[in-house]
Amino acid sequence: MGHDETGFAEFFRTSWEPCVRAVAASTGDLALAEEQTAEAFARAWASWRKVSRHPAPSAWVVRTALNAGASRWRRGRRELPLAERDVAATHPGTGLDAAVLIAVRHLPARQREVVVLRVFLDLDVETTAAHLGIAPGTVRAHLSRAAGCRRRRPCSWPSPPRAPR
Repeated sequence: MGHDETGFAEFFRTSWEPCVRAVAASTGDLALAEEQTAEAFARAWASWRKVSRHPAPSAWVVRTALNAGASRWRRGRRELPLAERDVAATHPGTGLDAAVLIAVRHLPARQREVVVLRVFLDLDVETTAAHLGIAPGTVRAHLSRAAGCRRRRPCSWPSPPRAPR
């Protein structure tokens, strides 16, 4: 195995599960999340030299997976709506609380992306902002608005660490 292959293999081994979990939190469907994440890892492998230098390669994979899902949706391959079903019960072994999945799924798209990157992948505000192409203050604002779901829907996702201003 070459150096690049070894690096990618290690990245895949350590990142697969957190990336699938993050995508599943956003899509609400574990099977779809696994499919989109697999496609994103294939793209990461194809561009490994570039991706390996990315400040947060796992965020690159998650964003690519979510973009793949958005592209599929735009092409007219609409998935069935999530509705209020218990995703964690439907897909045991996700390690995610069903209430958290439902709460995240009900967030607007940008808030959902911020929550997935900050909470599920534990990226800092600056890395999240750079990855989404928005200002750090905008990340904080989206996270704050998303936290409002706790008042509307009881959920138990952990609060991300507060970043210094």
